[in-house]
Amino acid sequence: MNRISKVFNKKKDILSIYFTAGFPELNDTCLIIQSLEQSGVDIIEIGLPYSDPLADGPTIQASSAAALKNGMTTKTLFNQLKNIRKKTDIPLIIMGYFNPIMQYGVESFCKDCEMVGIDGLIIPDLPPDIYYNNYKRIFDNSNLLNMFLITPQTSDKRIKFIDEISNGFIYMVSSFSITGAVNSFKNEQKEYFKRINGMNLKSPLLVGFGISNSKTYDDAVKFSRGAIIGSAFIKHLEDYGILKTNDFIKKIRK
Repeated sequence: MNRISKVFNKKKDILSIYFTAGFPELNDTCLIIQSLEQSGVDIIEIGLPYSDPLADGPTIQASSAAALKNGMTTKTLFNQLKNIRKKTDIPLIIMGYFNPIMQYGVESFCKDCEMVGIDGLIIPDLPPDIYYNNYKRIFDNSNLLNMFLITPQTSDKRIKFIDEISNGFIYMVSSFSITGAVNSFKNEQKEYFKRINGMNLKSPLLVGFGISNSKTYDDAVKFSRGAIIGSAFIKHLEDYGILKTNDFIKKIRK
């Protein structure tokens, strides 16, 4: 069984943390992964930096720009991760845009993901129908789960299609906006969470975009299986460094 699926079989209030590979320093990737695992995180999303990250807010955009300036490339990331499974068994997901994956070669990318022990991918700009028709077989051959994003504007028909073709979790974007931290969710966001829950989807849900503190995390787990945090953790990394990772996680899970 895929490591992601194992976590969902065992746990309810899941915490997934996103960070940008190559930030703050080029070779921090494995150290951040180990620090997050030691802090009790359930899933780790490794951001593949891209020069034109349209769905990302200023914090993640800045971290991507810094990572690229540091020299991070797709090949460099795979080289950094080649021994990671000797150190940890935590589920690892690569999150990135489709352009760098296409430039690398989709089949080669998936094979290298499998080789280093990546469990799944999140590709925000890969449409579900294009994935299903052209790439699902390639992903399946490399034992990669593919996670799709839904927003308050996603139609019920599209959500049901995503649910039908999904073999991982569904990334429930909290609002139709770029990534970034907020202090609390508004009533309309909570109503959206309730509406999606009422659809009785087979795929588990994780809430992302805007989770930044224990309040937003607690709200997210009321309406889903857990939450994804990106911008707030990257800001913490920038301000306090990798060695203070546990301090951040303890503030989220009080």
